[in-house]
Parts: sequence; C-alpha cells; structure tokens
Amino acid sequence: MRDFIAGTIALGLFLFALRLTSTLRFHRQRQRQERNALESDGWVVLAEIPTADGLSLFLSGATEFRWGGQTIPKEQIRIVRVLINGSPLATYAANRHSSDTSGESGAFADRPEGIAHDRWDVLIQSEADETLVECGRIRERISQELARRVFDTVKEDMETRDYAASLESVPNAGTTTSPLPPRHDH
Repeated sequence: MRDFIAGTIALGLFLFALRLTSTLRFHRQRQRQERNALESDGWVVLAEIPTADGLSLFLSGATEFRWGGQTIPKEQIRIVRVLINGSPLATYAANRHSSDTSGESGAFADRPEGIAHDRWDVLIQSEADETLVECGRIRERISQELARRVFDTVKEDMETRDYAASLESVPNAGTTTSPLPPRHDH
C-alpha cells in the first residue's frame, strides 16, 4: 500500500512538472511571436523590464519610444535622467530646446559596490509630460544595466537630433567646397 501511495505521488509530481514545462514553452512561444510582430512593425526592443504586471518592453521606433502604454515622441524629449533611489546620477539635456532646467551632460558611472538593493529608474522629460521608466531593484546589477541601456539609447538619439539641428542652423553646412580651383587641361 505504501508503494502504491508513493507511486501515485510520484506520478502526480511528474504530471505537474510536465504541465509547468508545457506552460513555459507556450509562454516563450507567445513572447517570441509578440516580439516578432513588434520587430516587423519597425520597433526595436531595447529592454525587457520586470514589473508588477509581468514583463514590460522599452521600445524604439523611427519617431518615438514606447514604454508600457505610453509613447514618447523622440523630437519632443528635452531631458533624460538616470535616478538611483530617486536622486539623479546622470543627466542629459537637449541643446535644441530651450530649457530652464540645467542638464549637465553626465556619463553613466559604473558602480559595482553598494548597488545590490538600490532602485534604478530613468526619467524622460518631454514637452508634454514626464515618463518614469522603473528599472527596478533586481540584484546582481541587472537593474543598473537596464537603466544604462535605456538612458544611453535615449541620450544617443537626443545627441543625434542635436547634431542634426546644429547642422540645419549653419548656412551651407551640408555642402562642401574644394579649396583648389578647377583644373583645366590643355
């Protein structure tokens, strides 16, 4: 009788493990399909950030970023900040927008010690509103890397737009002239 009960419990555990495996496989396949659909629509997945509701994606498109249900037009971004426990660690402010908030262009310093439980966020301020990308408190520097990836990507896009705007403001910036006179062969 004891062997029968042990066998029944073992069979029950095996079926439970089999069910978990198939659920995990289904979940991964659904995530892959969603990601492929986003990529075919022109979105680039920059970060997969764990949230209370599951996994949220920070996406980059041609003209906007997307975080959760919010879209952030790239042209309207004025300031991006990395926050650690709510305090700014690095900031970049767009040169092409006049702003009353000074934004020191900061490099994202790598800080391996003392960050195991710190909260890492990225604050994106645009003309319309502010968006807080909550990268979390995950151990082993994962949250820091997520915040670094989001901040660096937004900052790089802002720098590219600043550079393009500076070229547009300079007359004949897109044309090149040769310092040598034209050559005439006889």
